[in-house]
Parts: sequence; C-alpha cells; structure tokens
Amino acid sequence: MAREKVITSGPGDEQKKHDAALRPKLLKEVIGQRKVAERLEIAVRASKKLNEPLGHILFDGPPGLGKTTFATVLPNELGTSLQMTSGPALAKPADLLPFLTNLEEGSVLFIDEIHRMPRVVEEFIYPAMEDFRIDIVLGEGMSARTISMTLKRFTLIGATTRSGMLSGPMRDRFKMHEHLEFYSVDELATIATVNAAKLNTPITSQASLELARRSRGTPRVANSRLHWTRSFAAAQHDGTITEEVARAALDMAEVDRDGLDKNDRKYLETLIDLYGGGPTGVEALAATINLASDTLSDEIEPYLLREQYITRSPRGRVAMPRAYSALGKLPPVPKPKPDDKQGSLFE
Repeated sequence: MAREKVITSGPGDEQKKHDAALRPKLLKEVIGQRKVAERLEIAVRASKKLNEPLGHILFDGPPGLGKTTFATVLPNELGTSLQMTSGPALAKPADLLPFLTNLEEGSVLFIDEIHRMPRVVEEFIYPAMEDFRIDIVLGEGMSARTISMTLKRFTLIGATTRSGMLSGPMRDRFKMHEHLEFYSVDELATIATVNAAKLNTPITSQASLELARRSRGTPRVANSRLHWTRSFAAAQHDGTITEEVARAALDMAEVDRDGLDKNDRKYLETLIDLYGGGPTGVEALAATINLASDTLSDEIEPYLLREQYITRSPRGRVAMPRAYSALGKLPPVPKPKPDDKQGSLFE
C-alpha cells in the first residue's frame, strides 16, 4: 500500500473528509469508468515490469467523477508515496519547490485544478516533467546565476475541469490524457450500496436506485445524498434506508425526482422567467443568481446540458422543452417564419 505523505494546501471541508473515507483503495475496487481503469491497469503493470515511473497523467471532466480517486488509487497500486496540492495554491515557482524536492523515486505528485496554475509555474515545471530536473535562479541582474537540481523520477497527475485552459505545451507533456464520463444509474446504485456498507448503514436495493436516480450521474453527489439520507434515517426512523425514507429525505433536501436541486431550478427559473428562455450569456445568469460563473459552467451546466434541459448557442444559453416541463411551464409557441413567397390574387 502507498506510504501516503499528503501535503495539503488550504483548509479542507467536511465533504472532502466524507469522500476520502469512501474512496476505493485499488483500481479493482473502482466502480464505473471501466475503460479508463483498464488502461491505467496496463500502465501500472508496464511501469512495474520496466522498472520505470508511471508516465504523467492528465484527468479531465466535470467535478465529482473520480479524478482525485484515481490519483489516490494509483500510488497504492505502485506502492509509493503521494503528495497533493492544487493549482491556485501554486502562485509562484517557489511554492512548488517543497513538493519537488521532497519527491521519492517513483512517487506521485497530484495537482488538482491544474488549469489554474499560473503560466510562470507551468513553465518552471516543464524540465521537471521532461528531464526530472529544475533550474533555480539565484541573485538578480548581472550577478544572477542558474543552478540545475536533479530530481527523483516521479509521476505528475493533473486534474482539471477545463482542459482547454491548459496551454498546448503543458498538455503535450502528459503521456496519458483521460476524460471521465458521467456514471449510469446502475453504477451509482452500486456505489451507494457499497458505501452504505462502509458506513454500517442498512440500505435496500430500491433505496440505492432512488439515490442513484437523483445523483446527477456523479459519484460525489451520490455520496453527499447518501450521507444526508443516512442522517435523516437515523434521526427520523430506525436507521435503515428504505425507498420511502430515501424519497422523504431527498424531498426534504429539495432534490426532485430528476436530481435537480434548488440551484438547478433557480438557474432554469432565471433563464426562463427573466430572460424569456434565452439566449443569454453565463455571466448575466451568474450575476442574476448571485453565483460565480465558474460554479455555473463547472457544476450546474454540465448536467443540464447532458440531460437536455439547456443548450448552448453562439449567443448564449437557451432553455429546452424539458426545462419548461421540469418547472411545470409551457414552452413558448414558435413564431411563424415569414413566407418567402408573396401571396397573389392569381395563385
């Protein structure tokens, strides 16, 4: 198992602790994303047989789909150590030095939100990724000199929700680029069942399916729903999560049968009621809802786009018929297009 030496940057929160407690430890325990897991298993086996560090890996996809899970599982598979940080915490090259100089042979450095790493830090890490060395400049002006420091061979794992914001040279330095997809209802139901067992909470198969259907195709959301339902079952019932208990708990949390929560509905209500169904830009929606535009584009919109509640046009976001149905509204009647032909008395 990995000798996990985790260096965190910034305070954690309760949800992250819950997620960490429920994460699988090995690739064979990962539910869903099987194609990705199979490719990673081959890469791990090759790394061990060739006695080489695992190639650098970039995971991308919406939040909560398992990017951090894969990053924590791989060191366990390799039997090596793990260091963790995030792009926003690396404001300058000096912030990266403690992580690079503490690396062990074959260890893993995980950078979450790597697209938010400043360009100057990105350029500093290029030689570390390619040649396992860094160049440190001492002094200033005419007296400045550069020292080249050799590093232990390591694996960099990056996670991003916006791979397009990474520069081309940065993306090219990753040997593997894996995009994570949303999970099926059956996969999420299995995750709910397995994690309920880890929490010593009885749950019925129908309750697991109910949680899965309301979890937006995302394991992190499923775990959050499970924790809330578990608390509800313990406080209001005998602790067992049945289908009836799951429905009551999620209804109380304002999560509807399609998995839409209050922020999703607020988004759709604003788009339809205030902007006439669109098209409108994400910045305008964010300002009206009083949420960050990154929250809308990274956390709310991916599911709404996937499930065809909204669509993107060159002019902005547009509400689809399913959005009107979810809010109990009638979609607008399309305006008739003007006929190119002019009527005539002789027709």
